[in-house]
Amino acid sequence: MTQSKLRDMMPAILFGVAILVLWEVVVRAFQIPPILLPPPSIIAAKFVNSIPTLAEDFWQTLIKAVIPGWLLGSLLGLLAALVCDRIPFLRRGLLPLGNFMSVLPLVGVAPIMVMWFGTGVAPNIAVIVIMTFFPMLVNATAGLQASGHLERDLMRSYGASWWQALAALRLPSAMPFIFNALKINSTLAMIGAIVAEFFGTRIVGMGFRIQTGSGAQALDLVWAEIAVAAITGSLFYALLVLTERHVTFWHPSYRK
Repeated sequence: MTQSKLRDMMPAILFGVAILVLWEVVVRAFQIPPILLPPPSIIAAKFVNSIPTLAEDFWQTLIKAVIPGWLLGSLLGLLAALVCDRIPFLRRGLLPLGNFMSVLPLVGVAPIMVMWFGTGVAPNIAVIVIMTFFPMLVNATAGLQASGHLERDLMRSYGASWWQALAALRLPSAMPFIFNALKINSTLAMIGAIVAEFFGTRIVGMGFRIQTGSGAQALDLVWAEIAVAAITGSLFYALLVLTERHVTFWHPSYRK
């Protein structure tokens, strides 16, 4: 890591450390019961002592549900955007449907997916696909229209087919929009998997552990699971940002 990147990260790191210290001091000073808000030191101790359980939940939620659902939902959304770009009638029909689906309550969709697909990881993946499909569809459709008319006219003047123009011009121009959807979907996928596990998982998983831990008043374990989800989501997002920088290095936003 270069010194400039480390300098850029220092404000966020220092701010995060300050929040944790203030949290610890306030909880200790006002003697807030751990059942209401455990201090970071207790959460950290529980984290260390529960690594096998946290690792099992991490595998169930992230590896088995979040990543497959995120990949499938994003890929289907991108393919649908390509079809909509090719057939304008579908674009006029699907995009309003996407706005409708985006306001559906997750706590209402998850039980339906459990009834359709049964318990286990399948309904969790289905919920994630529903949540990630339409953000990719909307962003990719907008991105495919982002290339300028002059550039498209130039491609047509060279006799380029729709596929050639797509590969050489329109898809590269859409990459910032596609990565924007991927970053949005990374957050939605984590939220969707955890909430879906409230209904569809009865043995293991972050959502299952948060639900049972809250019922058993084991707030330190609940906060440890929340910490795992937050760290995982942040690293997932950072990896996408790093990949975006390498793929869309030509974009004006990365010029110094």
